[in-house]
Amino acid sequence: MENNQLRIGDTTNINGKVIWNSPSNLAIIKYWGKYGQQFPKNPSISMTLTNSLTKTEVLYSARSVYDGNIDVDFLFEGKENPKFKERIKQYLLSIKEYVPFIDQLHFQIKSENTFPHSSGIASSASSMSALALCICSIEEKFFKTLKSNEDFERKASLLARLGSGSASRSIFNSWALWGKSGDVQGSSDEYAIEMNDHVHEIFKNLHDDIFILSKNEKSVSSTAGHSLMETNPYAEVRYSEARRQLFYLLDALRQGDIERFGSIAEQEALSLHALMMVSNPSYILMEPNTVKMIRKIRAYRKESGLPVYFSLDAGPNIHLLYPDHIKNDIIDFIDQELKPMCINQMMINDQVGPGPIQIE
Repeated sequence: MENNQLRIGDTTNINGKVIWNSPSNLAIIKYWGKYGQQFPKNPSISMTLTNSLTKTEVLYSARSVYDGNIDVDFLFEGKENPKFKERIKQYLLSIKEYVPFIDQLHFQIKSENTFPHSSGIASSASSMSALALCICSIEEKFFKTLKSNEDFERKASLLARLGSGSASRSIFNSWALWGKSGDVQGSSDEYAIEMNDHVHEIFKNLHDDIFILSKNEKSVSSTAGHSLMETNPYAEVRYSEARRQLFYLLDALRQGDIERFGSIAEQEALSLHALMMVSNPSYILMEPNTVKMIRKIRAYRKESGLPVYFSLDAGPNIHLLYPDHIKNDIIDFIDQELKPMCINQMMINDQVGPGPIQIE
């Protein structure tokens, strides 16, 4: 069915509800820089998390007048949030060409996170993917256009991408890649693809403990950070390096090479923050304890010989990556050395997860 056919013929008595839980994800090869309609300057690959979730509930009902605008009420964690509401409204307007029926409906959207938003744990990835999944569920209910899982996930990933590039990857379980790459058949700038079949078992239950060193909203948003890449003097070098790193990471993921994986993960994390520091204007999202914790992790790895590595997203909070078989060996290190550095000893025990789940 063509998009121009996605209009509801009779909206009499139309109302319903759909709820999705969708996870955040942690990119190992980072996406930082975009062009056009939310396309990436380089491919990225991420692990989908389990416990860092956004729950989004969408109640919809018929509108009496279709004026081309979007009719939406929005609550974030039980409260009105005008800034988020405006972003949601603009997002829904931006995807109208793909789902033309949305201006026929009034939406009441409620969203809540299991983790602090806007602090560098990819809250836009989980929130926008959850909303995209809800919209696709509504489309499937009325038009039966997304019957196969592949069709549903591909469209959800495309719609999620238009809200947040990293959200395109949160549609999938385990591992996902977004961005056209000659190293991966079927890869695309339009949507992400699942990479589960390309990954060794050791990476399918990889742990990601997230240490909350700051709950404050970032001083520079990811949207602004991407824009600053347009004038960053190191941008083109970065994009070439990311493609090269992807080649080596894909091999490490296939081979189960945790040491090479960890080395790439750390280099990518620091490269991301280095790009921020050489932007114009420059900015720093790391906190003093971010650097202190990185040093502790590296020292512990050297002393213990255990494969523990760090990563960062676009924020100050540290992600500790390690395979499942050493989880009991590092409990004391986490409890005694890392947790005390966190805000109120707050951390999130996370790991590679099963992907989004429809609740209703």
